[in-house]
Order: sequence, then C-alpha cells, then structure tokens
Amino acid sequence: MPTRRLAIGLFLLLVIGLQALAHERAIAQKADGQAPADWVAEIEKVFIRSEDCKQCHDRHYEEWKGVREQTPDLKTFGRVDAALLHGTALESPVFRTVLGVWMQTNPTPDERRRCLSCHVPSTTVFPQHVEKITAQVLAGKPQVEGIGCASCHMINAVEKTPGPPPTFKLSPGTAMYGPFADPEENLVHAGVQSELFRGANFCASCHFDKVKDVTQKDLPGEILQGTICQDCHMEPSTGSSTSRRGSMTRAIGRHWFRGVVIPGTLLKNRNLQAEWMPRVDIDVAKSSGAVEGTALVKVGSLPHSFPDGDPVLKQFMLTITVKDAQGKVLGEETKRFGLPYDKILRGPIPDPFIKGGNTRKVPFTLPLAAGVTPATVEAVLNYALIPTPEPALRDRYLATLANDKERDEAKKVLDEYTQPRLLTYRAKTL
Repeated sequence: MPTRRLAIGLFLLLVIGLQALAHERAIAQKADGQAPADWVAEIEKVFIRSEDCKQCHDRHYEEWKGVREQTPDLKTFGRVDAALLHGTALESPVFRTVLGVWMQTNPTPDERRRCLSCHVPSTTVFPQHVEKITAQVLAGKPQVEGIGCASCHMINAVEKTPGPPPTFKLSPGTAMYGPFADPEENLVHAGVQSELFRGANFCASCHFDKVKDVTQKDLPGEILQGTICQDCHMEPSTGSSTSRRGSMTRAIGRHWFRGVVIPGTLLKNRNLQAEWMPRVDIDVAKSSGAVEGTALVKVGSLPHSFPDGDPVLKQFMLTITVKDAQGKVLGEETKRFGLPYDKILRGPIPDPFIKGGNTRKVPFTLPLAAGVTPATVEAVLNYALIPTPEPALRDRYLATLANDKERDEAKKVLDEYTQPRLLTYRAKTL
C-alpha cells in the first residue's frame, strides 16, 4: 500500500509539474512578445492544421513536410528549402531573413498583406492578423501555418484581376476542394471537385507571370502540348489520397512540389531540358576603338517564363567580356536585372526577365584601348536567388536580431543566397 501511495504521489507531482511547465511556457511566450493564443485558434478553426489532415492523408502530409522518399538529388545537390517551398513557406530562415531586410524599407500595411497573402494564404481571410504573424516570423517563432493543406484545398475560384498577387479566392467552410469527381466518403469533411485543380491558373495565382497565359487551361508548347504546372511539379503516381485501408487506388499527384534546384535536376527528358533552359547567343560587330553588339537571351516554348519559381526576388547578371588571342581581358561589362528590396511589391509586378518562347535583346558596347586586338567575346548569364541588400540596409536588419548567433545565421543566409549561380555561357570568335 505505501508503495502504491508513493507511486500515486509521484504521478500527481509529475502532472502538476507538467502543468506548471506549460504555464511557464505560456508566460514566457507572452513575455517574448508572442500574441495570445486566441487569434491563432481563430485562424486554425477555419484553416485546420496539416498535422490534423495527416490522420487520413499521411502520404501527402509527409511529402509536403519533406520526410517521405526524398531522392538523392535533393539531398545531395539541392537545398530542401528550395525544393519544398510550400512546407517551409513560413518557417524558412530564408523567408525570415528576406522579410526582415525588406521590413527595413518601411513597407506599407497593404504591401505587407501582399507579401503574406501567398506565404500565409489565411491572411486573405484574416487580414487583421498580418502584423502579428509578421512579428512572429521576424522573431523566428511562427505559431500559425504558412501554406498547408487547407490553404490550397479551400480555393474554389480564381479571380480575374488586372495584376497579381494574388488571384485565388478561398471559401472557408467544411468542404475541401480537389480534382476528383468521386472523392472518397469520410466523416470529417465534404469533398468537392473543382476544375481549377486541373488548370495552370490555380498555381499561377502566386506563381504569377510564370506562364504565357494563366487564364487558359491548355498552355501550348512545341514539345509539351497542353501541359500544366501539376504535370511536372506534382509527380504522377498511383495509389490513394488517404491512408484508409481499402480505399480506392487511382492516379494521384505527389505533394512535394519539386522544383529545379540545379539546372536539369527535375527534367528527365533532355529535349525538355533544352526547352526549359535559357540560351545565349551573341551578335557582334567591331568598330574603331570598341566591340559592340547584342546578347540574345532565349527561352524555349515551354510554359515557363524566366525567372521561374519566385516571381519577384531572383536577380540576373549578364557579363560580357572581350579577350585577346592570349586570353587577356580587354574589356568587361556586367548588366544586372532584378528588383532591389525597396522596390519589391511597390506598384505593379514587372515583367519577368524573359517571357516564355521569347528572346530578350541586351545591347552592349565595350571600349578598347589603342593598339589591342580583340579575339573573342564571351557572354555569361548568372542568377542569384535573392537580391543583395545595400550595406546600410543589411546592417539595420542585423541590428534588430537578438544575439550574435542569430546574426551569424542571417549573414550565412544572405551570403549563400546572393551568390551568383551559372545558368548558361556562350563564346564567339571575332
């Protein structure tokens, strides 16, 4: 009997201790600047967390979360952050850093809502919580979910507007929308078919200007006639959308939303890779004292425009170099394309660097010193994933961070993601 009483006493102490710990954590959260949990519950009452969806949809959940069947190309050559942007839309240290730098440019409340509307679609229903979510992201402690199951499966319309973002319209309620005419019966939510899930304009609500005509379901290309985003980025598979034993088996799409983390990783067909990758050609003419001409940057007839992926952050650098017969550099010029931080989401979204199936002409003139003989002209196209902030802007953001560890992590993100990456190269003999 004494042993039993002792065990009961220890159990009660453990329960009391856990309750006290939970209370202390709640107090610490409030002292940390975290908002009370009632507004989070308000959002999650409508936008059910993906962890709850996992109970029936464990396969898609694990793909979205990045824990299922990750292939060596993503682990070895790519960053999970670049390949699984939906699952890390709000938690990503890259998003936190870019948002933090951008906030130093004093965006208006409307511009902040435009930013979060794609990273946290629930803010289109709860715009009053944008500032709280922004503060949590900047503190590195987001409590709400970014792009989860409900964010996409409550979209039931795409609004036709003059410009992005976004154009999707959410319909909060008990129904979840998807591509199937005969969704599996369940006791949790109604399943409703929507044609949007078979069209490119569904994805283009946030990945705007990635395709030639986002209002059309069929996007013609010389190789991919009528291909839509989901055909490549939601890898076709066979199985069930649920984990319920005995559920129907049919064609489904994987939910890891792979992108290209290095040129050609996604594309198995080399013809497709040739269509997707940008190419550079050079029209050049010599004149007295200078080499001048035009660099022709081309993108194939696939639906993609360039840049793909993120529609506003990518930067492009086209470097033109003239060398003599011994390889000595006689002249060099770098032309930069992309928005600086103080221009992001200010006004209309600019056209992409190159529209799909088009050619961008970039003129150049390189003066030469007297007595030199140019032999070759080279064109190198690089890109960076995010803009390089001005030193003062960078310093202002770093000063907002809590300690040296956070500052070191932010510096690492900025250094890595602003590094130029080679896209393509061309040399021409004069």
